[in-house]
Amino acid sequence: MPPNYAARQVKLRALLDDADAVALVPGANLLYYTGLHFHLSERPTVALYSKDGWALIVPELEMPRIVARTDLEARTFTWSDKDGYIGAFDELVKALKLKRLAIDGLTMRAFEMLTFQEVGEIESGEIEILNVAKELLDIRSIKDEDEVAAMRQAARISETALDRVLAWVEPGVTEKAIARRLNEEMVALGAEGFAFESLILTGPNSALPHGNTSDRVLQADEFLLIDWGAKHAGYPADLTRTFCIGTPSAEMQKIYDAVRRANEAGTAAAGPGVSCHAVDQAARDVINEAGYGEYFIHRTGHGLGIETHELPQIAQGVDALLHPGMVFTVEPGIYIPGMGGVRIEDNVYITDSGAEVLTSFRKSLNVR
Repeated sequence: MPPNYAARQVKLRALLDDADAVALVPGANLLYYTGLHFHLSERPTVALYSKDGWALIVPELEMPRIVARTDLEARTFTWSDKDGYIGAFDELVKALKLKRLAIDGLTMRAFEMLTFQEVGEIESGEIEILNVAKELLDIRSIKDEDEVAAMRQAARISETALDRVLAWVEPGVTEKAIARRLNEEMVALGAEGFAFESLILTGPNSALPHGNTSDRVLQADEFLLIDWGAKHAGYPADLTRTFCIGTPSAEMQKIYDAVRRANEAGTAAAGPGVSCHAVDQAARDVINEAGYGEYFIHRTGHGLGIETHELPQIAQGVDALLHPGMVFTVEPGIYIPGMGGVRIEDNVYITDSGAEVLTSFRKSLNVR
């Protein structure tokens, strides 16, 4: 069942109290509010939502896709490669009598914004630009049941795929070989894509939170960190587990146990009305008490939705409160240069009465 775009568009109307229209360019927001997927390219495509509905600036070669979406009931302002896009911007500004334009400041590029201002200046004085990027993200941060169901299924695909890979993996295989096998298993299980390129880090490489999967060969008795996630119905899972094939040292086990307790403390702290800071602090306190505070070098988590990283931000100093419908990661870690690192990541959904952990893959340092 397709998303209820009409219901999502109703939420955009609240942004029209201070603006004549909200402008969206290709990206997650345009997809979320309209279902239209275009690549951000040198050919500008802009959708404006006003109290009269949608108006689209569209290259003529993309018009068949717009024609197929009769439900949008959009006015179109097309342009050709021969004539250029200035005329379409000019016609739209005149038609909508634009004076104040709200934009997605995280996605709209300078040349699109400047074109609106230059055309507006010619017509009626420079258009006032308002940045509503955060407001757009705030709306997206509250998921409906279908969105959460899609993420649940993405998690199931991801976890089943890793189970299959762990039954196969042995010392002597490369990080890239593990990533390739994991991706193949996710696709075989029905993934429509990946939240990101599967990240496999072994031994000392695992001490880099955002390292790169390489040709390094997995050795026995060292850390194997796997950060992965399938996509289902447009929504991702984002998980991390850390293992050791063989016998971990006492220090490795101590680090692992501290991260596991921190992960559990962070998820236990989450609930409606709780601040993002409080969740981060609950996880961070455990790692500090274990003596590894200086090695926890990133936030505890991030929002999860149509994009793999969105609001809320589970970090120190973020006083924003969690609300029912939010989904985010809890992923504390400890990273020891030259030795390796541990991260354990789950996906948490805020309900009316508490929090539900959408991911359930076992948490054990031993692979099998």
